[in-house]
Parts: sequence; C-alpha cells; structure tokens
Amino acid sequence: MKKVTLLFAIALSAAVVFSAPLQATAAQDSTATKADNSKKNKEESKGVTAEQQKENKSDRETTRQIRRAVVKDKSLSIRAHNVKIITTNGKVTLKGPVKTETEKTTIEKIAEGIAGKGNITNEIEVAPAADKVKDKEKGKSEKEKEKEKY
Repeated sequence: MKKVTLLFAIALSAAVVFSAPLQATAAQDSTATKADNSKKNKEESKGVTAEQQKENKSDRETTRQIRRAVVKDKSLSIRAHNVKIITTNGKVTLKGPVKTETEKTTIEKIAEGIAGKGNITNEIEVAPAADKVKDKEKGKSEKEKEKEKY
C-alpha cells in the first residue's frame, strides 16, 4: 500500500511540475500587449479603396497608364513607385506614403497628364523624418555602418 501511495504522490508531483510552465506561458500570452492597428486600418478604409475599383475597362487602362508612367520615372523612390492608384468612373485616387513632397507632386502631375486635372484626388502622404532615416540605414553597406561606429 505504501508503494502505491508513493507512486501516486510521485505521479501527482510530476503532473504539477510539468503543468506549471504551461500555465505560466498561457498567463503571459493573455497579458501580452497585442498589436492594435485598428486605427490605421480605419484610416486606410476611409474613402476609396482598391476593392471598390470596378472592372471597368477604361478605368483599368487609366490605372495601367499611370502606373507605367510612375514606375518609368527613375527619379522616384520605391515607395513612390508603390503608391496605390485607384480609378473609379474616371476619377483617380492616389494613396500611400512617399519620401518627399516633390515625389507627391510628381506623381500627381503624372496622373493629371493621363486622367485630366479635375479627376485626381491626391491622398499621398509624405513619410515622417524617422522613416527617412531608417530607409537611409537600410541602404548602407556593412562597411559603411562599421566606419560610422569609430
């Protein structure tokens, strides 16, 4: 009988010991701060979205021409090349971040040249200075980063 009780006590102790880390992990998961990008999602969903763009052949052609002209302009950054171009019923909406005010106006002028001056809504945003610093850092080689340390 003592042997059975001892084995039972050992098994119970092992169960408690091995389940404790699982409970701690679950507690950490429930208290961890979760990413909340709902504000950004709401801002992006205001106005025209790409999902609202119709399968209208002339709208698609307008979007294609603007996209081609924007990508062809090598003075623009990759961010500028990737702005959203949404055409609905001949009206073009431009959205997304760019590096400079110059890029913003360049893209708007390209779009105006294709769709017409009164048909453009420019919602492009110029990236904050902190993002510009990060972009510069990404472009540096490891040697350049090492030189800056000393």
